[in-house]
Amino acid sequence: MTTQAPTRASLAACRNVSVTYRQGDTVVKALDGVALEILARDSVALLGRSGSGKTTLLHVLGGLVAPSAGTVEWHGQLLSSLDAAARGALRAGGIAYVFQGGNLLPTFTAFENVAYAACVSGRSDPASAPTEVLELVGLTRKADHLPAELSGGEQQRVALARALAQRPELLLCDEPTGHLDSDTAERVLDLIDALRAEFGFALTIATHDADVAARLERGLELHDGKVVREG
Repeated sequence: MTTQAPTRASLAACRNVSVTYRQGDTVVKALDGVALEILARDSVALLGRSGSGKTTLLHVLGGLVAPSAGTVEWHGQLLSSLDAAARGALRAGGIAYVFQGGNLLPTFTAFENVAYAACVSGRSDPASAPTEVLELVGLTRKADHLPAELSGGEQQRVALARALAQRPELLLCDEPTGHLDSDTAERVLDLIDALRAEFGFALTIATHDADVAARLERGLELHDGKVVREG
Protein backbone atom coordinates (compact mmCIF):
# COMPACT_ATOMS: atom_id res chain seq x y z
CA MET A 1 0.00 0.00 0.00
CA THR A 2 1.43 3.37 -1.05
CA THR A 3 1.16 6.23 1.42
CA GLN A 4 0.81 9.66 -0.13
CA ALA A 5 2.81 12.52 1.31
CA PRO A 6 0.60 15.13 2.99
CA THR A 7 -0.18 18.18 0.88
CA ARG A 8 1.59 21.28 2.15
CA ALA A 9 -0.37 24.52 2.42
CA SER A 10 0.47 27.50 0.26
CA LEU A 11 1.95 30.36 2.28
CA ALA A 12 2.91 33.00 -0.27
CA ALA A 13 2.45 33.30 -4.02
CA CYS A 14 3.40 35.71 -6.78
CA ARG A 15 1.30 35.40 -9.91
CA ASN A 16 2.53 37.04 -13.14
CA VAL A 17 4.19 39.80 -11.10
CA SER A 18 5.95 42.75 -12.71
CA VAL A 19 7.63 45.71 -11.01
CA THR A 20 8.61 48.82 -12.96
CA TYR A 21 10.08 52.13 -11.82
CA ARG A 22 11.62 55.24 -13.34
CA GLN A 23 15.32 55.99 -13.26
CA GLY A 24 15.54 59.46 -14.73
CA ASP A 25 13.97 59.25 -18.17
CA THR A 26 14.37 55.47 -18.28
CA VAL A 27 11.71 52.96 -17.27
CA VAL A 28 13.31 50.00 -15.53
CA LYS A 29 11.51 46.65 -15.29
CA ALA A 30 12.85 45.04 -12.10
CA LEU A 31 10.50 42.04 -12.45
CA ASP A 32 8.81 40.84 -15.62
CA GLY A 33 5.93 38.36 -15.31
CA VAL A 34 7.36 36.30 -12.45
CA ALA A 35 5.41 33.43 -10.86
CA LEU A 36 6.44 31.73 -7.61
CA GLU A 37 4.65 29.83 -4.86
CA ILE A 38 6.11 29.15 -1.40
CA LEU A 39 4.65 26.19 0.47
CA ALA A 40 4.74 25.46 4.19
CA ARG A 41 8.23 24.24 5.27
CA ASP A 42 9.57 25.03 1.78
CA SER A 43 13.13 26.15 1.13
CA VAL A 44 13.66 28.17 -2.04
CA ALA A 45 16.68 29.99 -3.44
CA LEU A 46 16.35 33.10 -5.60
CA LEU A 47 19.60 33.04 -7.55
CA GLY A 48 21.01 35.76 -9.76
CA ARG A 49 23.60 38.46 -10.22
CA SER A 50 23.24 41.96 -8.80
CA GLY A 51 20.38 43.67 -10.62
CA SER A 52 18.69 40.41 -11.65
CA GLY A 53 15.54 41.16 -9.62
CA LYS A 54 15.99 38.65 -6.81
CA THR A 55 15.88 41.21 -3.98
CA THR A 56 12.86 42.91 -5.53
CA LEU A 57 11.10 39.53 -5.71
CA LEU A 58 11.95 38.89 -2.06
CA HIS A 59 10.47 42.27 -1.10
CA VAL A 60 7.35 41.68 -3.21
CA LEU A 61 6.83 38.26 -1.58
CA GLY A 62 6.91 39.83 1.86
CA GLY A 63 4.75 42.83 1.06
CA LEU A 64 7.50 45.44 1.33
CA VAL A 65 7.02 46.39 -2.33
CA ALA A 66 3.71 46.42 -4.19
CA PRO A 67 3.83 45.00 -7.74
CA SER A 68 3.09 47.19 -10.75
CA ALA A 69 1.15 44.30 -12.28
CA GLY A 70 0.10 40.82 -11.18
CA THR A 71 -0.94 39.67 -7.72
CA VAL A 72 0.73 38.61 -4.47
CA GLU A 73 -1.01 36.40 -1.90
CA TRP A 74 -0.34 35.51 1.71
CA HIS A 75 -2.36 32.51 2.94
CA GLY A 76 -4.66 33.03 -0.02
CA GLN A 77 -5.39 36.65 0.88
CA LEU A 78 -4.47 39.33 -1.65
CA LEU A 79 -1.48 41.20 -0.26
CA SER A 80 -0.87 43.27 -3.37
CA SER A 81 -4.22 45.10 -3.22
CA LEU A 82 -3.61 46.48 0.28
CA ASP A 83 -2.02 49.80 1.22
CA ALA A 84 1.40 49.89 2.92
CA ALA A 85 -0.01 49.93 6.47
CA ALA A 86 -2.34 47.00 5.82
CA ARG A 87 0.46 45.03 4.12
CA GLY A 88 2.63 45.66 7.17
CA ALA A 89 -0.04 44.41 9.55
CA LEU A 90 -0.58 41.26 7.50
CA ARG A 91 3.18 40.73 7.19
CA ALA A 92 3.59 40.94 10.97
CA GLY A 93 1.40 37.87 11.24
CA GLY A 94 4.05 35.48 10.00
CA ILE A 95 6.79 36.90 7.75
CA ALA A 96 10.24 37.86 9.03
CA TYR A 97 13.32 39.25 7.28
CA VAL A 98 17.06 38.91 7.62
CA PHE A 99 18.57 41.71 5.57
CA GLN A 100 22.03 41.83 4.04
CA GLY A 101 24.47 43.02 6.67
CA GLY A 102 22.01 42.47 9.53
CA ASN A 103 20.39 45.92 9.39
CA LEU A 104 20.24 46.13 13.18
CA LEU A 105 19.19 49.27 15.05
CA PRO A 106 22.61 50.76 15.88
CA THR A 107 21.69 52.35 19.24
CA PHE A 108 19.93 49.23 20.53
CA THR A 109 21.75 46.35 22.22
CA ALA A 110 21.39 42.83 20.85
CA PHE A 111 18.72 42.17 23.51
CA GLU A 112 16.84 45.37 22.64
CA ASN A 113 16.93 44.66 18.90
CA VAL A 114 15.30 41.28 19.52
CA ALA A 115 12.82 42.61 22.11
CA TYR A 116 11.71 45.39 19.78
CA ALA A 117 10.99 42.93 16.95
CA ALA A 118 9.05 40.63 19.28
CA CYS A 119 6.99 43.53 20.58
CA VAL A 120 6.17 44.97 17.14
CA SER A 121 5.18 41.60 15.70
CA GLY A 122 2.94 40.68 18.62
CA ARG A 123 3.80 37.04 17.89
CA SER A 124 5.44 36.22 21.23
CA ASP A 125 6.01 37.47 24.75
CA PRO A 126 8.63 40.25 24.44
CA ALA A 127 9.69 39.68 28.03
CA SER A 128 10.93 36.15 27.34
CA ALA A 129 11.63 35.99 23.60
CA PRO A 130 14.99 37.85 23.57
CA THR A 131 16.67 35.61 26.11
CA GLU A 132 15.32 32.44 24.51
CA VAL A 133 16.31 33.21 20.94
CA LEU A 134 19.68 34.77 21.79
CA GLU A 135 20.47 31.52 23.59
CA LEU A 136 19.43 29.57 20.48
CA VAL A 137 21.94 31.50 18.35
CA GLY A 138 24.66 31.30 21.00
CA LEU A 139 24.79 34.98 21.94
CA THR A 140 23.48 35.14 25.50
CA ARG A 141 26.78 36.62 26.68
CA LYS A 142 26.57 39.38 24.05
CA ALA A 143 23.02 40.46 24.91
CA ASP A 144 24.11 43.87 26.21
CA HIS A 145 26.44 44.63 23.27
CA LEU A 146 25.66 47.22 20.61
CA PRO A 147 25.90 46.11 16.94
CA ALA A 148 29.19 48.01 16.51
CA GLU A 149 30.67 45.85 19.28
CA LEU A 150 29.81 42.61 17.45
CA SER A 151 31.55 40.82 14.60
CA GLY A 152 29.81 40.44 11.24
CA GLY A 153 28.86 36.87 12.03
CA GLU A 154 27.50 37.87 15.43
CA GLN A 155 25.43 40.64 13.87
CA GLN A 156 23.87 38.14 11.47
CA ARG A 157 23.10 35.82 14.38
CA VAL A 158 21.36 38.69 16.19
CA ALA A 159 19.41 39.37 12.98
CA LEU A 160 18.36 35.71 12.96
CA ALA A 161 17.37 35.92 16.63
CA ARG A 162 15.34 39.05 15.88
CA ALA A 163 13.54 37.21 13.06
CA LEU A 164 12.90 34.13 15.23
CA ALA A 165 11.39 36.29 17.97
CA GLN A 166 8.59 37.03 15.51
CA ARG A 167 7.78 33.29 15.32
CA PRO A 168 7.60 33.41 11.51
CA GLU A 169 6.01 30.95 9.16
CA LEU A 170 8.19 32.35 6.37
CA LEU A 171 11.74 33.64 6.78
CA LEU A 172 13.08 35.79 3.94
CA CYS A 173 16.86 36.29 3.79
CA ASP A 174 18.60 38.74 1.47
CA GLU A 175 22.22 37.71 0.87
CA PRO A 176 22.61 36.68 4.55
CA THR A 177 26.28 35.72 4.00
CA GLY A 178 27.20 38.49 1.56
CA HIS A 179 29.47 40.37 3.99
CA LEU A 180 30.95 37.32 5.71
CA ASP A 181 34.10 35.29 5.15
CA SER A 182 33.59 31.72 3.94
CA ASP A 183 33.99 30.03 7.34
CA THR A 184 31.60 32.41 9.10
CA ALA A 185 29.15 32.14 6.19
CA GLU A 186 29.08 28.34 6.55
CA ARG A 187 28.38 28.62 10.28
CA VAL A 188 25.53 31.09 9.69
CA LEU A 189 23.98 28.83 7.02
CA ASP A 190 24.34 25.78 9.27
CA LEU A 191 22.57 27.71 12.01
CA ILE A 192 19.72 28.67 9.68
CA ASP A 193 19.37 25.00 8.69
CA ALA A 194 19.29 23.88 12.33
CA LEU A 195 16.73 26.52 13.31
CA ARG A 196 14.52 25.67 10.34
CA ALA A 197 14.63 21.98 11.31
CA GLU A 198 13.61 22.90 14.86
CA PHE A 199 10.89 25.47 14.14
CA GLY A 200 9.60 24.34 10.73
CA PHE A 201 9.39 27.74 9.03
CA ALA A 202 9.59 28.08 5.25
CA LEU A 203 12.77 29.72 3.99
CA THR A 204 13.54 31.83 0.94
CA ILE A 205 17.07 33.12 0.36
CA ALA A 206 18.11 35.64 -2.30
CA THR A 207 21.74 35.00 -3.24
CA HIS A 208 24.28 35.31 -6.04
CA ASP A 209 26.18 32.29 -4.69
CA ALA A 210 25.40 28.94 -6.34
CA ASP A 211 26.82 27.06 -3.34
CA VAL A 212 24.33 28.80 -1.03
CA ALA A 213 21.48 28.07 -3.46
CA ALA A 214 22.46 24.39 -3.61
CA ARG A 215 21.68 24.02 0.11
CA LEU A 216 17.98 24.70 -0.52
CA GLU A 217 15.37 22.29 -1.89
CA ARG A 218 14.59 24.22 -5.06
CA GLY A 219 15.36 27.48 -6.74
CA LEU A 220 14.58 30.15 -9.31
CA GLU A 221 17.33 31.79 -11.33
CA LEU A 222 16.58 35.33 -12.46
CA HIS A 223 18.12 37.49 -15.15
CA ASP A 224 16.94 41.01 -15.98
CA GLY A 225 13.78 40.48 -13.97
CA LYS A 226 12.74 37.24 -15.67
CA VAL A 227 12.87 33.65 -14.45
CA VAL A 228 15.36 31.84 -16.70
CA ARG A 229 15.56 28.56 -14.84
CA GLU A 230 13.57 26.64 -12.24
CA GLY A 231 14.61 23.51 -10.42
